[in-house]
Amino acid sequence: MFDIRQLRENFDETKALLGKRGKDFGLERFEEMDKRRREVMRKAEDMRAKQNAASKQIPIMKKEGKDTAALMAEMKELSDAIKNLDTEFRAVDEEMDTFLMGIPNIPHHTVPDGLTEADNVEVRKWGTPTEFSFEPKPHWDLGEELKILDQTTAVKIAGTRFMMLRGHGARLVRALISFMLDRHTNHGYEEIMPPYIAHRRSMEGTGQLPDKEGMLFHLSDTDYFLNPTAETALTNIHRDEIIDGARLPVKFCAYSPSFRKEAGAAGRDTRGLIRMHQFDKVEIFKLSRPESSYDELESLTADAEDILQKLGLPYNVTNQCCGDLGFSNAKTYDLNVWMPSYNRYVEISSCSNFEAFQARRAGIRFKDGTGDKPVFAHTLNGSGLAVSRATAAIIENYQQADGSIKIPEALVPYMGGVTEIN
Repeated sequence: MFDIRQLRENFDETKALLGKRGKDFGLERFEEMDKRRREVMRKAEDMRAKQNAASKQIPIMKKEGKDTAALMAEMKELSDAIKNLDTEFRAVDEEMDTFLMGIPNIPHHTVPDGLTEADNVEVRKWGTPTEFSFEPKPHWDLGEELKILDQTTAVKIAGTRFMMLRGHGARLVRALISFMLDRHTNHGYEEIMPPYIAHRRSMEGTGQLPDKEGMLFHLSDTDYFLNPTAETALTNIHRDEIIDGARLPVKFCAYSPSFRKEAGAAGRDTRGLIRMHQFDKVEIFKLSRPESSYDELESLTADAEDILQKLGLPYNVTNQCCGDLGFSNAKTYDLNVWMPSYNRYVEISSCSNFEAFQARRAGIRFKDGTGDKPVFAHTLNGSGLAVSRATAAIIENYQQADGSIKIPEALVPYMGGVTEIN
């Protein structure tokens, strides 16, 4: 949740920083609600002071034999008025909470200005775009020819934007998941097998709600949603807890199928593994101290890059501009893998620092000593990697002139010694 003090104490500066996202969030409403809230609180406090004074006066008057009827009637009026003000205060407070839940995070000062993906700034590249001595095929065509991708059957079962993997295609996905989890656990992440659904409170804690409600699969007649990412589960592991500061940073990794109502242009994006309603992803997550969270972002990003490097897939890293940032994100690096069929880099991971934004919504705090005041932790997460997109990238970048697919060396042990798919 957005920090209410940020708006109260630095309204103009906050408005300008949020304006870099390219949207008007109607912050003037906050000033109106906050003023009304303070007025209601002040009136209620004044009436309670009168009520307390009268309650002390009544026994004195009774002791002196004076009539207290008028004062008792005034007390009754004060009590009714205070109840009405309390009801009004709760309504204003709830309205403010709802409003603050809809305000996104402030971009970090190192986030470049800009409004769209085209304004993202390249930070570095690794490898060079794959070149072929033959005309390369897109992964959906090659996968169908090798009978490892079966979109026709998937559409028969579930409709568009679903994919069925068969034989060595299914084995490749399983190999990638195991390889990624092994790399991340070797880097100190604790492996988690999370639930694949979450309730509204968990979705609100990460910022998926209310921002992305239209993209989520809501389970009918329940308050449950299919997870759009394992980030939801990992962030909420320590929801409403105070953690021992000595444990930080906390590091989790998890595989999970992910579910989103993906929208996109008809044509290329409706085929293959790039933009689906159900896709596989390995997530990496950290809870950090505020003062070290940007160092942790760099190391988390390096851990995601490590997977791409071990797989030998060319990629670049871009710093997302303000207008392209996700709702909860303070800063995000996109890792974009080279896709020959697109003739460009395509996002395969986003590594983000949310600072205290998610922790404030989810109530995640830490303290170092028994007498210390709890402090909101910083949360970070990234795809390490999007497995479905990694599968597509391997098929396209490792295709051979005879129509076979070479298996990256790092995956051969996970493929039971299989070195190529033909």
